Amino acid sequence: MSRDGMNYMPEMKPAKVVEPGEFVFAASHFDHGHIYGQTRGLCNAGGVCKYIYEPRDDKVERVKDLLEQGTRRVTTFEEILEDPEVHLVTSAAIPNERCGVGVRVLEAGKDYYTDKSPFTTLDQLELARAKVAETGRKYMVSYSERLGNEASWQAGELIKQGAVGRVLQVLNMAPHNLAADTRPDWFFQKERYGGILTDIGSHQFEQFLTYAGAADGTVEFARVDNFGNPEYPGLEDFGEACLRMDNGTSAYCRIDWFNPAGSRTWGDGRTFVLGDTGTIEIRKNINVAREDGGGRIFLTDTEGEHEIECKGKVGFPFFGQLILDVLNRTEKAMTQAHAFKAAELSMLAQKWADERRSQGEKQ
Repeated sequence: MSRDGMNYMPEMKPAKVVEPGEFVFAASHFDHGHIYGQTRGLCNAGGVCKYIYEPRDDKVERVKDLLEQGTRRVTTFEEILEDPEVHLVTSAAIPNERCGVGVRVLEAGKDYYTDKSPFTTLDQLELARAKVAETGRKYMVSYSERLGNEASWQAGELIKQGAVGRVLQVLNMAPHNLAADTRPDWFFQKERYGGILTDIGSHQFEQFLTYAGAADGTVEFARVDNFGNPEYPGLEDFGEACLRMDNGTSAYCRIDWFNPAGSRTWGDGRTFVLGDTGTIEIRKNINVAREDGGGRIFLTDTEGEHEIECKGKVGFPFFGQLILDVLNRTEKAMTQAHAFKAAELSMLAQKWADERRSQGEKQ
């Protein structure tokens, strides 16, 4: 298990949903390592990566096999936008630049699949909403903590099937490995990454909506701080938020950059779901002090206690569903409203925390 969370990419077995050439995409802006998982996921589902746009040679080293297989590396982003054969562009630009990239993609008549967080400001969200309405294109988001984790995905399926009854609370804990010396400059500049709740917190808000079966929520409490990294004043190394979802479900998350040095993984992410007839614990990346790894669900229901191994068994259905959504103009992988609402709630929580932190500093 890697401790490099920024460039973590799960192993994905091919699960093709289209024939070669039916779905053509391009990959661009390799500022965050999540781009590799986004690209591999689409390829493994049958997509053909026709172009790569990334000026830095070191950033394309991990996809050199695609270049050897015929993917073309272009020198301008316009070359991708001008090709009518390209259905979708996947990108992982610096967070505050992701909306600008997406607007250009939508205006070119293509769908967009960006790394989270898709925005750093609420104004960007409103611009994207308007552009989606104007163009009819998709602005999809890689909330990879659920979409790229087999246990997280399967937990959602179990909940939809009624495994725990009515969901009463969703609790997420998401420690991350800082590794400050490996991070780019923008990582420490809040105006560029948007704040901890906006950034990695967007994963948690997407899971709140999914596991609770909710369409919206209200922020009741949020907090951000820099507890242990004063040399990086723009960094928020701790964040937490509490929401009440529109169906009454309670939701809480804690996000931090304090993954212990002795941990084998980049982050011991866990989710706990309380239902009125059962409970679920998702151990996403690791099973502490055990060699059997993460990717597991611990379910307690009316029949008993169950340990469910998901790694290597569930796969990553989202990518195939997304491809078919693009081709068929459906919303089975994720609705546009859901993708935008997760981002909106994370930014509203960030705003809530920022305002109170500012007031505290002034007192």
